[in-house]
Amino acid sequence: MEFFCYHRDRPGSLALREELIEAHWAYMDRYERELIARGPTFAADGRTPTGSVHIVDLPDPAAARAFAFDEPNHQAGAYRDVLLRRWRDLLGRTMWDFTGEPNAGAHYLVLGLGSGPAADLTPPAPQDRLIAYGPLLADDGTTWLGTAALLQAADPDAARAVLTPGRYADIEVHPWEFGGRR
Repeated sequence: MEFFCYHRDRPGSLALREELIEAHWAYMDRYERELIARGPTFAADGRTPTGSVHIVDLPDPAAARAFAFDEPNHQAGAYRDVLLRRWRDLLGRTMWDFTGEPNAGAHYLVLGLGSGPAADLTPPAPQDRLIAYGPLLADDGTTWLGTAALLQAADPDAARAVLTPGRYADIEVHPWEFGGRR
């Protein structure tokens, strides 16, 4: 089962995150084979961390909750909240399989939060700019709650355009970068 996990930073937690960076990476190393995508999000300045995205394939919701809540930054109080949802990998690949240029252009996390009939269940073209794409689902694995995408785009407006306007209660766009040890 695939899960989308977005830990949002608590304001003023940067020093704590920096202190725990090795513990965070060591924790993620334990899930190396299960990770589909990972990486930090940033404020509009592109430098100030605002959160951490992990898309992971785990056996069940209990394992996903353990993954999300046992993470060292979460345990230490660096995160203000966690968005944890079932997810479906519509691209059938990991971020390491991304065919675009990882260092060319800007990368974004786009989160569309909604309800009702599912939207955007077909990845938009061109797919060579998509890093990860899929629906956010309830624990039952079928009820649609939104869409999450990691992608390369010219700017935040172009990133936002990957989702259908007016179909979501809210669409968030966050600068994002490929994660992992530096």
